[in-house]
Amino acid sequence: MEDIKFVDMFGSLVFNDKIMRSKLPKNVYMSLKQTIKDGTELDSNLAEVVASAMKDWAISLGATHYCHWFIPMTGSPAEKHNAFLSLIGPDEVIMEFSGKNLIKGEADASSFPSGGLRATFEARGYTAWDCASPAFVKDGTLCIPTIYTSYNGEALDKKTPLLRSMECISKQSVRLLRLLGDDKVRRVIPQIGAEQEYFLVDEKFHSQRADLKFAGKTLFGCMPPKGQEMDDHYYGNLNDRVSHFMSELDNELWKLGITSKTKHNEVAPAQHELAPIYENASVACDRNHLTMEIMKKVAKKNGLRCMLNEKPFEGVNGSGKHNNWSLSTDSGENLFKAGKDVAANKRFLLFCLAVLRAVDLHADLLRLSVATAGNDCRLGGHEAPPTVISVFLGGDLTETFERIVNGSTQKSLHQAYLDMKIKTVPSLKLDPTDRNRTSPFAFTGDKFEFRMPGAPESIADCNIVLNTIVAESLDFISERLESVSDKQAAVDDIIKELYNEHKRVIFNGDGYSEEWRKEAAKRNLPEFKDTVEVAPCLVAEKNVNLFNKYGVFTPTEINSRYEIILRVYNKTKNIEAKTMLDMAKKQFIPAAIKYASFMVENVLNSQKAGVQGLYKIELKKANETASVIEKIEQRVSELEKALEQAKAVQFGQTLKRASVFRDEVDKAMFMLRQAVDELECLLPKDYYPVPTYADLLFGVN
Repeated sequence: MEDIKFVDMFGSLVFNDKIMRSKLPKNVYMSLKQTIKDGTELDSNLAEVVASAMKDWAISLGATHYCHWFIPMTGSPAEKHNAFLSLIGPDEVIMEFSGKNLIKGEADASSFPSGGLRATFEARGYTAWDCASPAFVKDGTLCIPTIYTSYNGEALDKKTPLLRSMECISKQSVRLLRLLGDDKVRRVIPQIGAEQEYFLVDEKFHSQRADLKFAGKTLFGCMPPKGQEMDDHYYGNLNDRVSHFMSELDNELWKLGITSKTKHNEVAPAQHELAPIYENASVACDRNHLTMEIMKKVAKKNGLRCMLNEKPFEGVNGSGKHNNWSLSTDSGENLFKAGKDVAANKRFLLFCLAVLRAVDLHADLLRLSVATAGNDCRLGGHEAPPTVISVFLGGDLTETFERIVNGSTQKSLHQAYLDMKIKTVPSLKLDPTDRNRTSPFAFTGDKFEFRMPGAPESIADCNIVLNTIVAESLDFISERLESVSDKQAAVDDIIKELYNEHKRVIFNGDGYSEEWRKEAAKRNLPEFKDTVEVAPCLVAEKNVNLFNKYGVFTPTEINSRYEIILRVYNKTKNIEAKTMLDMAKKQFIPAAIKYASFMVENVLNSQKAGVQGLYKIELKKANETASVIEKIEQRVSELEKALEQAKAVQFGQTLKRASVFRDEVDKAMFMLRQAVDELECLLPKDYYPVPTYADLLFGVN
């Protein structure tokens, strides 16, 4: 009975294939299905029928409104709700939803970030239905996934360039497959599985901290006596509140057709992870945004706050979003599935080498795709990948390439099974390779895992880059094959050449080690430590030409995104700095003065009472507190000056302003934090004005 209940519940709020098959006339259903499968344009004559069926279905679930649901360049879903209501007389209405309403909508294009693409007076923007991503009902509204474009056709969202990149990698993949003798595949679709990490803290503690409210992270705070050093939270038993939250979250996600598959405690206290099953990249992107939204709603219902900032706590792991990426044919075949004889699977080897070449040549774009102020604080330690981008292939696959290049016919010595020498435990079948948690970009058996994205970011960004750079490599390989008559011999030569030219990016060891940093420098692998350093790469001529050539971004769209990246960085840093100043001046300094005054009063009382020992201790405490107050006051002044310096940068010079935030404001923020954290060690808990790390990290029980 439970199985039946679950099956009936899954996707119950989604206008999915099952619903379409039952609600649409057969010819309309078949036509729409073929459109989605082939990735072609929808016949507008069918839109009226689909819209009517979609409206009736949504109303049956309690919907009263519809909206075009899209992802502007804020990275957060946007919705403008319209009632199905239409007036047909003075006091008479009907519920109406036309094909035109379904296919096209209008949204203000001046108020969202555009990086200069739109002026304030240029307000018109359009939303257009993406029929490959199913509509769904949420909070009494029919949500229709769409793209979002300006009046002039510039992409103002995350999905438009993602869909373009998917088309370009499909085209180049099919082209190469044709050259390799496959004449059946018509389309290749990037598949994504996005593992989502997050923190849960008690709402009552979250509401008392201005830094969590405004910055989404703690800007002050000392680690408690115990952090993550015992590794006892990882995969640990779920406490009742967390377990209840996860169960409710699963139910809400399953209703929306989101395949929440795996859940567990992560390494840091209060940190957790959710992982879905793979699906079409654009659908996966939409659903990851939905997942983050639903996580926050369900947490709040349970008296919790879901925190998605990349580095909400200093001293423990930050939160990432591991982007598992593969390529699937329209018949469902995974192009990164090696098969039993890896060396003989030339198609697999060529596609792997296309990825290897792409990462080697375009490491700057991959790093850029995950560049945010928050992620700059996360990358490089505490299980987050280093900022030098390398590829983990694993010993077995690396060995296979080495044998091919060296002309060796020796078979791999890979051990297929692991014998535990315990009679009651069966032999364990081994994967072709181990996993490497320190690698930014790792092959994990039948997919590549990009571990650098930060938890709150849209996976559209990294997949736009990944699809485009791999498409460029596939194009390069296809051009080589098209220029020769003996394609089989050419394939062997290309495999050897590509491996030798790009193997410098392969690293199967510890990405955190100092030895690797030195080795990476010897190999001339680039390292971009922060957003300010990597942002200019986007507008480098080679990258502008790359995106323009494959129709993913126009040069104008590239420049707009460059501006947005830096403006978001600057605004983030500005909010954090202003929040720090506000907390220091309105909470920490008054709390410290109150405590110091209390100690001075005690000193006087002890002196009058002639209790010399107590007098000396209390006097010492009062002096220490006064000294820290002076230090905080000085650091506040220094941060205010640094902010004025950033503010003084001429409008439009976003990179220069970002440099001031990184070099001056960041430094002043660090120094202020040190002083306030020193105060935390002095103040009794009753005087400390905000919940501590101990409260936040261990307060959900």
